[in-house]
Amino acid sequence: MRWWWAWWQSKLGRCDRWSARPRGIGEAGGAGHRRAHRRRRARRGGRAGVRVGTGRGGAGPATAVLPMAELPGFSPPTAVGHTGQLLSVRIGEHRVLVLAGRIHPYEGHDLLHVVHPVRAACAAGAHTIVLTNAAGGLRDDLEVGQPVLISDHLNLTARSPLVGPQFVDLVDAYAPRLRELARQVDPTLTEGVYAGLPGPHYETPAEIRMLRILGADLVGMSTVHETIAARAAGAQVLGVSLVTNLAAGVTGPR
Repeated sequence: MRWWWAWWQSKLGRCDRWSARPRGIGEAGGAGHRRAHRRRRARRGGRAGVRVGTGRGGAGPATAVLPMAELPGFSPPTAVGHTGQLLSVRIGEHRVLVLAGRIHPYEGHDLLHVVHPVRAACAAGAHTIVLTNAAGGLRDDLEVGQPVLISDHLNLTARSPLVGPQFVDLVDAYAPRLRELARQVDPTLTEGVYAGLPGPHYETPAEIRMLRILGADLVGMSTVHETIAARAAGAQVLGVSLVTNLAAGVTGPR
């Protein structure tokens, strides 16, 4: 699907407010070695990172394409629809680092590996992280094929990618400023709360009823840990779900 890329191109091309000074990390030890490796292979880090999951379409012309399997700390995804590539793409004067495909905890990976690509993008200078996913729709007004801005999330995995006393403020986990910019580009965009579950099985109708009572509008098996890691790294996050099915027990086409 190419919806997310055309949408992201229009946002980044129209508004310079996505930009800010890139941040770096120290060159000492393994972190410095990994960053030097990334810079040699991908030339320069992106000003924004786009993490795309199931069903990613074309990402436009890329100045560099690297298999994730060749990058230190990266694990290639095994889920269907995840290509496992890192692309450096230029949109106007902006460089965007596209992480095509993600790994999930249900594939047997620990959370440090799951969030490593997002942390690497932040370390390479990305100050804005865009996370996309395929999700089930819980609200009656949501339709298959509809993009929905994530306004907040419910982390129902009972796990966090953070270790130690890292008390990250998640009041604005999904930046209101970025959501407003997205709505300026497409006023028809609606918002919803994303519930992250561990998977890999889908939810029962009873679980969907529970999620609706808790206030969830969308459900999936990714994104929440990456959001936490990005916020801990100081990046702003924009989350977008593409409704690919209506959740169990929700009437309508599936």
